[in-house]
Amino acid sequence: MFSRDFFTGLVRVVAIGLGTIGATGCAVAQQDSFTLITELPPGFGIKGEASYVPRMGENCTVPPRSGKNYPGKQFFEQELNDEAQTAHFEVPLTSNEGGCPLVLKSFGYEVDAKYGAARLNLGRDYTGISFQDGSEDTLTPPLPTTLQKQCEWLFRTVGTNRYIAKILKCKSAATPEQANGTVAEGPLQRAQLAGKTIKVVFSVAKEEQPYMGDTWVKFPEGWKRCMGKSLDDPYAFCRGNTTDFKPFKMPDGRECTIYPNCTE
Repeated sequence: MFSRDFFTGLVRVVAIGLGTIGATGCAVAQQDSFTLITELPPGFGIKGEASYVPRMGENCTVPPRSGKNYPGKQFFEQELNDEAQTAHFEVPLTSNEGGCPLVLKSFGYEVDAKYGAARLNLGRDYTGISFQDGSEDTLTPPLPTTLQKQCEWLFRTVGTNRYIAKILKCKSAATPEQANGTVAEGPLQRAQLAGKTIKVVFSVAKEEQPYMGDTWVKFPEGWKRCMGKSLDDPYAFCRGNTTDFKPFKMPDGRECTIYPNCTE
């Protein structure tokens, strides 16, 4: 979805999103853009990609990529941070590339999160927001002011030393203003967005779950890793054996018998 070199020119875009916009710039932006606020929990970072398609009724096509120029796309970033962070991005609703009128189709998030101190103790998932045409006077349901992205860690063991590794999963969730949950996954209608502010709040589930079923057994103190056929069995399905378990290692190297408390 994302490539390393697409962030050429990113500093300019992020500066618009994170900086304070003057009164004149704000008035212009409100005519054809909306403010996207992204709230991240500690240890998280995102890369955002706004994608555009030809406006309805247009026969043109988005020009092909030329060098480091990505027609029909704009990029945003919040770097990984140990602290919670909030960023403001000004997202254009329309664009024009090579004479082709474009409209915002989607805003995709690449979500990165740390679960340990090592460089590879990193989880990644993808989520986003979609947009569609609509009449400003006949919009149902109403535009939500907040979208919730619920992330959770799924844990497993890897390698002969059975180190804990985690997989990040993020999905849309309903907020109190979306009582029936129908707005949680969109799409949002562009006609309602000009000059408005949408907040996307990322949160992390308090309780972690095993990545694969029938591999751990839950006890009041935590989860125990099933023995499987032997200590060397990489899959180690429980298959009804809820009395034989094997040790594993935390990302920091601690020898443990129960997760996440390590020792019983």
